[in-house]
Amino acid sequence: MEDKGNIPSVIRFLVTAACFVIIVAGMRTASSILVPLLLSLFIAKICTPFLFWMQRKRIPNVLAVVIILVAIVGIGWLLAVFVGSSLNSFSRALPLYQERLAGQTAALASWLSSHGMEVSYQVLIDYFDPRKAMGVVASTLTGLRAVLTNIFLILLTVVFILLEASGFPQKLRAALTDPDESLARLSKISESVNRYLLIKSLFSMLTGIAIWIWLLILGVDYPLLWGLLAFLLNFVPNIGSMIAAVPALLLALIQLGTSSALLTLLGYAVVNVSIGSIMEPKFMGRGLGLSTLVVFLSLVFWGWVLGPVGMLLSVPLTMIVKIALESDDNTRWLGIMLGSGPPPDLVKPPAAELRQ
Repeated sequence: MEDKGNIPSVIRFLVTAACFVIIVAGMRTASSILVPLLLSLFIAKICTPFLFWMQRKRIPNVLAVVIILVAIVGIGWLLAVFVGSSLNSFSRALPLYQERLAGQTAALASWLSSHGMEVSYQVLIDYFDPRKAMGVVASTLTGLRAVLTNIFLILLTVVFILLEASGFPQKLRAALTDPDESLARLSKISESVNRYLLIKSLFSMLTGIAIWIWLLILGVDYPLLWGLLAFLLNFVPNIGSMIAAVPALLLALIQLGTSSALLTLLGYAVVNVSIGSIMEPKFMGRGLGLSTLVVFLSLVFWGWVLGPVGMLLSVPLTMIVKIALESDDNTRWLGIMLGSGPPPDLVKPPAAELRQ
């Protein structure tokens, strides 16, 4: 049998690339199965810390799972009642909004022409058509609603994952040849992922609530829908907040005028700067960041593979890959390359501290 070390590096690279292409093609083909499974894993991972907390309080495992399931069903029911009605109403009113946007775009072309800037209306529509932005938002939300038709399968999978969570370390210890080292590495990865998802979920919820209250005060239609969108897209750092602001900003411009649109933009800027740039990094730590380029590429890649849900889960999935890579010395350099900067242990202190 040929030694692995004698295989040329080019051949190893080509084989690895071919395997990657086959795996991605398989994931894209099986997206209808993978999307509910990934959502189940995502929900279960967020709920796991609460499950372990209740177990430490001597609450039986089955009862703890039932409590978590009731909480999930309650939140899901509230979202279905309030957000579902808003989404249906927004879908019905979408043609009217698009028609008003077309009229405002024509008025903008006329205003530019009156000030000496000859811009064709058709050219303006070709390069900047705000109606398409509203259509993309509607199709994305409709895609998410289609995924929620599998809610029974998702909840059932979450229940089984939570029931297995407490006994999973014991199974691994019995199955692995070197359980101490492997379990220590898996524990480190699990703790980092739990910490990231829990902190990100809490701050995303805070962002969504703040946006909902601000739009409710301004009188923008469907504030709960845009708050939910801000909550979901807050999982996509850097560019998610900008994408979430577009539909609410356009709707405020159509419905209430320029001044309210500017106030809407101001509200989004204040919320995302205060929470996303000040509060969240303080709790998250600089070692859990992703570079802006990686965020954008992961958004495109996972959106192409898994659809709208893949776009929402793109950064958590990439973050899990980054944490897993950083936990191994052989792949740590890849995790560092995915990050927004060098980890804290590689940052050199200032020269003044070195002299001391």
